[in-house]
Amino acid sequence: MALPSFNWWGKRSHKGTPVVVTMENPNWSMVELEAPSESDFQKSTVTQEKARGKNAKQLTWVLLLKAHRAAGCLTSVASTLFSLGSTVRRRVISGRTDNNDSTRSTENKTVKTRFYNCIKAFLWLSLLLLGFEIAAYFKGWHFGAPKLQLQYIFTAPFGVRDLFDGLYTRWVLIRVGYLAPPLQFLANVCIILFIVQSLDRLVLCLGCFWIRFKKIKPIPKEDAIIDLEENGFFPMVLVQIPMCNEKEVYQQSIAAVCNLDWPKSKILIQVLDDSDEPATQLLIKEEVHKWQQDGARIVYRHRVIRDGYKAGNLKSGMSYGYVKEYEFVAIFDADFQPAPDFLKRTIPHFKDNEDVGLVQARWSFVNKDENLLTRLQNVNLSFHFEVEQQVNGVFINFFGFNGTAGVWRIKALEESGGWLERTTVEDMDIAVRAHLHGWKFVFLNDVECQCELPESYEAYRKQQHRWHSGPMQLFRLCLPDIIRAKISMWKKFNMIFLFFLLRKLILPFYSFTLFCIILPMTMFIPEAELPAWVVCYIPATMSFLNILPTPKSFPFIVPYLLFENTMSVTKFNAMISGLFQLGSAYEWVVTKKSGRSSEGDLVSLVEKETKQQRGESERNLDETKTNILREQKSRQKKHNRMYTKELALAFLLLTASARSLLSAQGIHFYFLLFQGISFLLVGLDLIGEQVL
Repeated sequence: MALPSFNWWGKRSHKGTPVVVTMENPNWSMVELEAPSESDFQKSTVTQEKARGKNAKQLTWVLLLKAHRAAGCLTSVASTLFSLGSTVRRRVISGRTDNNDSTRSTENKTVKTRFYNCIKAFLWLSLLLLGFEIAAYFKGWHFGAPKLQLQYIFTAPFGVRDLFDGLYTRWVLIRVGYLAPPLQFLANVCIILFIVQSLDRLVLCLGCFWIRFKKIKPIPKEDAIIDLEENGFFPMVLVQIPMCNEKEVYQQSIAAVCNLDWPKSKILIQVLDDSDEPATQLLIKEEVHKWQQDGARIVYRHRVIRDGYKAGNLKSGMSYGYVKEYEFVAIFDADFQPAPDFLKRTIPHFKDNEDVGLVQARWSFVNKDENLLTRLQNVNLSFHFEVEQQVNGVFINFFGFNGTAGVWRIKALEESGGWLERTTVEDMDIAVRAHLHGWKFVFLNDVECQCELPESYEAYRKQQHRWHSGPMQLFRLCLPDIIRAKISMWKKFNMIFLFFLLRKLILPFYSFTLFCIILPMTMFIPEAELPAWVVCYIPATMSFLNILPTPKSFPFIVPYLLFENTMSVTKFNAMISGLFQLGSAYEWVVTKKSGRSSEGDLVSLVEKETKQQRGESERNLDETKTNILREQKSRQKKHNRMYTKELALAFLLLTASARSLLSAQGIHFYFLLFQGISFLLVGLDLIGEQVL
């Protein structure tokens, strides 16, 4: 039924007070309504005033609450800054630097000193030029327009120029004629490399998006799963746990491997202990003995001579005669904890795929939220596994073996030459040689293996040095083999240009050269320019793409960008050391562990140890107490230190930011300022675990 139409109008009565509102319809009778009286108006006015007063009180309370929260925030910020200042003061007073690090005895001190001296030379030169430019600023020189400077030089009368103007004129002419052209050429080369690397990153991200859109994933054949679940066909699997002085994490790794869901008659576990600490050896032996008593097929192997580090350890484990009985070998580092179904989810991918030599699982991290350093590492490694490893595994069946959380076909290892001790990246070495022999790799993004991230900057820095010097050593050794290999030209191009040059050499080269050297120099030589899109927009876009696999880390996108540029000094130094075979290229320091991956299993481990330690002798108890005391003393000796190269670069970038402030270069100033602060925080070791 349609609603009737209404015509409204009002009219005042003859007395003047009542108001009558009429409503008329052709089919309806006339209706009259009287308006409220004046007393009603007064009551409603009083009610409205009370409501307004109540609302005003509520608004006042809300404002007071927000002011209280703001005061609390300011107080917490002030206390944080005070604590930070106290930490910096103690660190500076202690005077401990990376030069006093005794664990880096294998590094070539001469090479390290030369690199540091080059950075210091740039710093002192920048300070000298900053003073010179400030004096010129008060003399009236135009910093933001080099053309105006030249116009002033050639048009000003000679008598107007004093001694300082003459010196500055000479400096400008030297800049224009001799310094700016080569600097601009080098900047353009780095920009081209930067664009090429950014395009490679973009293509990888598009590949990852396509994999997700099409829901592409490696799927084992149905008969392989049937063989395991119904027919009970389990191939022989050898499991290796290489470790070295890792007393913080050995228990949970051994426990996790011993709990793998695989018939005991079809699995053998090797604990390959390279520890040189007698107390650590004793603890690991006792742990292996406990699991042997529980029925696990586990053996303890120790090398007296640690030749070849991890590669030599794995090679020694494969040298025993009983290895011939096994078809596959799974490798787990000491801080890795595979799930019980790890083998059941990886081994089936080998079934009826005789050309598959490696199945690699991704890593997950139990301490990714421990501090800012672990959060940033989680972003980096999540992109590595989610994008790089997955895309390369799906489209070209080749990627670098991550050294752990993977299963190898023993035949592939043997045909590729086995483990070699010639580099510090034995995992990448065996992967490259296996690929040249025609073996294919499978990456399982949905199979995760828990592990631990380095929590201190010292441990992370040494790990990154090994990870970036080793590939350059390997590239020098493998380049002739790659060229001679009987593989397609596309695979040769992918391995030489993309795998080695672009992602292992060019990335650390342009990151350090462009943002830590060329950009500060363009502030003092403004005739050579870096566009704003190079300094800000493309790096921000690449950081956005890198952080996509970890959406919860979006608040850390700016710290991630700054930290990656900060780490470029370590990666560049490592890359140069590996490429030219310098002393630090062969440095191998085991990454320090905190043992946090054992927290989830702490209760079960305590119950198990309580039951099994009841029968221990007094001698073993005394040895355990002695080990605990030694561990406590070693923990007390841990301390943070300052890093000289990072501090020198921090002051260099801050000096350049002051120079850009004179030129009113907004984006360049903010980038240099925050990048300098980032180097300063890292140089003072304020980003990771805080001990002292």
